[in-house]
Amino acid sequence: MIYDLIIIGGGPAGVAASVYAARKKMKTLLIAPEWGGQSIVSEKIYNWIGTEAISGAELAENFKKHALANAGEDLQIKEGQKVTNISKKENNFVVKTDAGEELETKTILISSGSGRRKLQAIGADRLEHKGLTYCASCDGPLFSGADVVVIGGGNAGFESAAQLLAYCKSVTLMNRSDVFRADEITVEKLLKNPKLTVLKNVETVEVKGEKFVEGLVYKNVTTNEEKTLNVTGVFVEIGQIPNTDFAKDIVTLDAIGRVKIDPTTQKTSTPGIWAAGDCTDVLYHQNNIAAGDAVRALEDIYLAIHTK
Repeated sequence: MIYDLIIIGGGPAGVAASVYAARKKMKTLLIAPEWGGQSIVSEKIYNWIGTEAISGAELAENFKKHALANAGEDLQIKEGQKVTNISKKENNFVVKTDAGEELETKTILISSGSGRRKLQAIGADRLEHKGLTYCASCDGPLFSGADVVVIGGGNAGFESAAQLLAYCKSVTLMNRSDVFRADEITVEKLLKNPKLTVLKNVETVEVKGEKFVEGLVYKNVTTNEEKTLNVTGVFVEIGQIPNTDFAKDIVTLDAIGRVKIDPTTQKTSTPGIWAAGDCTDVLYHQNNIAAGDAVRALEDIYLAIHTK
């Protein structure tokens, strides 16, 4: 069988695209290694449109139910399989999985997501979702009036700090070197805010707390001197690890492994392959953005197939 479309990923992007593809009666296969993407580990998600609050596990289950409700003649679903390789076959593509299957398709949507680079420090794993979080836009409002710290001096770190400064009592931004990787104009603007404190050449040693975050111990990487910050929120922005290794030989990736796309269509460098969600090089990453980008991609894929 030759599919019209194979969608890779069971997060918000993959599921959104699969539902729209089924409605358009495209012969589609959704390959979902798991459901929910990064959201599966979140205790509460507050930014999913139409829902005041929902757990990551519940949202993932909703994704699964919605996809399965549309499964049938036009939409097939393979759960628990991972894509290992994509190759060209004349005018089509062959998608290989870790189950040993080789699946042929006219087009592909890569929506495989990414994983947050985790903070390697004492107490970080234990206090995740208990004051330590990897998403300021998701959880920031919960820390209104609190003293918090942002770990990371890139664009994501400064963007998180900018959001948190709107409602937190104070924000401390920690950077491992003395040079910020964020855009200079962003850095200059935030450094003018009196509620922001910047610590350079430091790294996290321990996140302290029993049931919730109560403080953070950091070390100066030059002098090895250790100090403690009294904070109740820790926001980690030290990068993401895109799930794109299987696509490195077929589409262009950026320096950190994200799929480079045309943001107006979601097209990749390879005709016939689109990408959406956290695996791409778009500036912002959220569930709602991923779903919207995937629908945009699906519309363009449908048009491409029917105008050949």
